[in-house]
Amino acid sequence: MYDVITIERRYASGGHEIGKKLAEALGYQLYDRNILLQAAQTLEIPFYNIEALEESSPGNILMNLSKTPLGGLSGNKNLPLADQLFLEEKRIIEKAAAEGNCVIVGRASGYILKERANSLHVFIYADHEKRLQRAIEREGIQKSEAENAMKKNDKRRKNFYNALTTQEWGDPKNYDLYMNAGNLGIEACVRILMEAAKG
Repeated sequence: MYDVITIERRYASGGHEIGKKLAEALGYQLYDRNILLQAAQTLEIPFYNIEALEESSPGNILMNLSKTPLGGLSGNKNLPLADQLFLEEKRIIEKAAAEGNCVIVGRASGYILKERANSLHVFIYADHEKRLQRAIEREGIQKSEAENAMKKNDKRRKNFYNALTTQEWGDPKNYDLYMNAGNLGIEACVRILMEAAKG
């Protein structure tokens, strides 16, 4: 049985919804954007600053720091705030994994926990048109806005992941399961992952 499931996803692919439904079905705790908010609260970073700050991470120092056990802030107060933010996120993710029975969406969690036993790492995607339609319907925005949102969010996620890891975001070989939610549908993805969670 996998007691930790990590999900990386393309924008508007349905990955967050799949993670949420999966956590509910398994009775697991869901960790998603709340990781970032919790880390920012610990560091007393204003909410409106956190995403821009996160995107400013230089990468090389973080890649080295990401190898430290449990991350955390001990001895790291002199680091740039963006680096402190990542280390705090890493600490929250590792603590959640240590407690088990959780689904973690985003935050490079699959990479952070890649050496952990009993963890299943998933990437969710869908083709461009299905993602575009989903963004328009779910966000209530125009097609041009949806196109921009897809580009912006995918770029942000890719840059965040690539800056923190030695891997390429979305490369199938970095995941246990690579799922096309556009073709399979949300409910089928959840059912497949429920079966996969059983090991």
